[in-house]
Amino acid sequence: MILTVTLQDDLHALAVRNAARRRGYGDFRIIECDQLSGRPSLSWNSHADSPVTLLDSDGNRVHLEDVSLLWWRRVRAPQKAAENIAKTVERSLINNDCRGALTGILTSSFHGEWVSHPEATDRASDKLPQTLIAKEAGFRVPKTLVTQSRDEVVHFLHQVGRVIVKPVVGASGPLMFTQYIDDPASFPAESFEACPAIYQEYIEGDEHIRLNCFGDRMYAALLKTDKLDWRADLTIPISTWPVPDEIGEKVITVLRRLGLRMGIIDIKLTPSGEPVWLEVNPQGQFLFLEPILKIPLADYFLDFLLSEKSSDLTSLR
Repeated sequence: MILTVTLQDDLHALAVRNAARRRGYGDFRIIECDQLSGRPSLSWNSHADSPVTLLDSDGNRVHLEDVSLLWWRRVRAPQKAAENIAKTVERSLINNDCRGALTGILTSSFHGEWVSHPEATDRASDKLPQTLIAKEAGFRVPKTLVTQSRDEVVHFLHQVGRVIVKPVVGASGPLMFTQYIDDPASFPAESFEACPAIYQEYIEGDEHIRLNCFGDRMYAALLKTDKLDWRADLTIPISTWPVPDEIGEKVITVLRRLGLRMGIIDIKLTPSGEPVWLEVNPQGQFLFLEPILKIPLADYFLDFLLSEKSSDLTSLR
C-alpha cells in the first residue's frame, strides 16, 4: 500500500491517486492531516496490543503494517474542526497534539520507504544548509546574507550591486514573492529587526529552470521572463528543457546529501548560460507544468512511487 499524508483536497495527491486507479492500482490511500480532529482518526499503543491504525480520506481504517511506502507531502496545517474555537489556547492544543501524534506515530512505527523522511524533509527545507550543500556539490550559488541589521544589508548592497529579499521560511497563506530591495536605508531599522530575512545578490538573466527530480529521473521546464519571480505570471513562454548530464549529477549529489528521494529545484541561467542554484523544495508543486508541457507528470510521479515501493520490498526479501 502507498500512503500519502497531505491536506484535504490536495491536487497533487488526488491526481496521482487518480492515475493509480486508472492503471488498476487501488492501494493508494490519503491521510488528510488537517482533518484529524472531530473523528477517531488514529490509534497507537506502546506495547503493540492492537494494530496502529489511521483513518483515510474515504473513512476507511488503514493498518500501518500494510503500508510499504509513505509519501510525506503536506503535514503542517491547522485542523479544520478547530477553526471556530474561540480560545487560542484550545486551538493550539488541538492543532499541536494532532500534528504531534500523527508525526510521532509514523516516525516511530512505520518501517517502510519514505518520500522523503520527515527529518530529511525538515533539514532540506532550511534554505541555509541546502545553499552550502549545493555550493559544495559544484553549483554556483548567489552570495547570501541572513541578518536583522539594516546596516549590514546596506553594506551588502554596496558589495554585490543589487539585492533581492525573500523569507527564510515564510508563512501559510498567499504567496510571498521575491522582491528587490534597492534602497534598504530608506526603511526603518525596526522593519529589519522584526525577523531575519534572506538577502541575496541579484542574478542577471531571463531564463529560469524548474527542475522536477523524482528519484533518478528529471523533468525540467525553461521559463523565460524578465520578472524576478516567475510564479506571478504563468502566461510567459514555458518549454521543456533537457537536463545536461553535469547538472543532473550535481542535483543528485545535493539531494542525496540532504537525504531526499525527490525535490523540486529552482535554477537560474545567467546570460552566458551558467546555471545558478536558487533552492530546492522537498515537496514543491509540479503539476502546473503538466498541461503546459504536455507531459504526464502525475503518471511519471506514480511510476517513481511504485519504483520506490518495489525497491523497498526487494530490500526486505
